Amino acid sequence: MPSWLPSIPYPPARDDGYWAPITSTLDWCEENYYATPYSAEIVNTLTNLLFVYLACKGMYNCYSQGHDRIFFLTFVGYLIVGSGSFAFHTTLKYPMQLVDELSMIYTTCLMFWATFEHKRAAPIPLLLGIFVTLLALFITGYYHYLQDPTFHQNAYAILTALVLTRSMYIMEVNIRPYFRRRREGHAKVQENGRTGEKERAEERRKDERDVIVIRQMWYMIGVGLSVFLGGFGIWNLDNMYCSNLRQWRHEIGLPWGILLEGHGWWHLMTGLGAYFYIVWGIWLRHCLNGRQDEYEMVWPSLFTSLPRVMRRPRAMNGANGHAKKMN
Repeated sequence: MPSWLPSIPYPPARDDGYWAPITSTLDWCEENYYATPYSAEIVNTLTNLLFVYLACKGMYNCYSQGHDRIFFLTFVGYLIVGSGSFAFHTTLKYPMQLVDELSMIYTTCLMFWATFEHKRAAPIPLLLGIFVTLLALFITGYYHYLQDPTFHQNAYAILTALVLTRSMYIMEVNIRPYFRRRREGHAKVQENGRTGEKERAEERRKDERDVIVIRQMWYMIGVGLSVFLGGFGIWNLDNMYCSNLRQWRHEIGLPWGILLEGHGWWHLMTGLGAYFYIVWGIWLRHCLNGRQDEYEMVWPSLFTSLPRVMRRPRAMNGANGHAKKMN
């Protein structure tokens, strides 16, 4: 440890903390109760506060900007994920482990329903809702029976991959001008040869707008996936080299050893990645509804701000004017 970096030795791990004994089927690389007897894994606990902050930010954005209710509920699920993980890492109790892990499944199921039911004729949304509910109940029961974290991790990965792949497909097919025109059979452009110059100019404007939207969406997807998969990679390294990491943490001391808590980085990075995905889902829904001129994705800086989907100022003014007329 460089002499110019002040540090203090790691206190010894304990097995007699406030929440002892451990009943969870998982115990992560962070040593237990070394910092306080009231939290089994202090870093893994506190890093979940990012979920709480981003969930509150997302719920407020949904409420204030008029986004679809399903995304408000998704952010509620996101909040439960963070709160459940907070409780799990604090206590290392099996019931709290279930809250942590199953809330991830339930929140992904909400996004699954939102992705696959959009613009489907009745009774498909209802049937899809029944299917998703039964799927969530099956995963819950079978996981509780097996008590094998690998099953939960695989179920979560498959659900997430299905939702992500479907979302990217409908984004390209419905928004990119090339695919949209092929799907619509050029009806809006040609209109039996009677389209005027004004209509053609408007179509060109929409095409240019949607090309920009697609480019921005892919950028958001790339950043979100990179952060999420980076967190996944660090989490795996944390599992593979736990004994080495514990040794290095003790060698460099506190507070610098905190930087080697891989599971804490997993929380921070997957929390950000999941937030990016939900925000992208909100923006995609508005674009699929043809509301690109009403909403925009606001993201001033990659490193100093978070993306939000906001009403465009003229859309807000129009809404206010309409309200005045109604009054």
